[in-house]
Amino acid sequence: MSPPSSFAIDVPDSLLARARRGEAAAFEQLYRWFERPVYTLALRLTGQREEAQEVLQDTMLKLFDRLAEFRSESPFWGWLRQIAVNEALMRLRRRGRNESDQEYDEEDLPGSEATLLPPRAADAALLTEALTRLPDNTRSVLWLYHAEGYTHEEIATQMGKTVSFSKSQLARGTRKLRALLDIEVPAHA
Repeated sequence: MSPPSSFAIDVPDSLLARARRGEAAAFEQLYRWFERPVYTLALRLTGQREEAQEVLQDTMLKLFDRLAEFRSESPFWGWLRQIAVNEALMRLRRRGRNESDQEYDEEDLPGSEATLLPPRAADAALLTEALTRLPDNTRSVLWLYHAEGYTHEEIATQMGKTVSFSKSQLARGTRKLRALLDIEVPAHA
């Protein structure tokens, strides 16, 4: 079962029924409604625009093929989001990058574009840049845990790993993000 999401769009049963009958206009409407959230989720997990676009396309193709499997007892976005997460994680597995394959320079923080933005946008730009510098597994665990609300058990199942793997990636990712963003951890007195 998917965890609750802060993003929800009520999808009318009539629209789903039309899509199940194969009406192109209904599928187009579903695509338009969910294109941005699926792409954003895929981008956060894969860290690459081209791959996020491919995940979006694969997710929407699966929506087309598997719409009959959707049961209206659960929210539509939760069901579609699970497909998108699975597609993104499959791409990361296929990519086959290991933690050691991706080096980052803690001194090389982005700043030239971010300093021209308003403070909140600059913070978001810095965070986005820092997330892309993290290894795939670490970034995925951070995003699934903090942004999507998955538990360590659910993340472990999704990624085919152990709960301790999820917890260690979260801790490691948090440390790396702090270093990339130059955030000091207050000392406990």
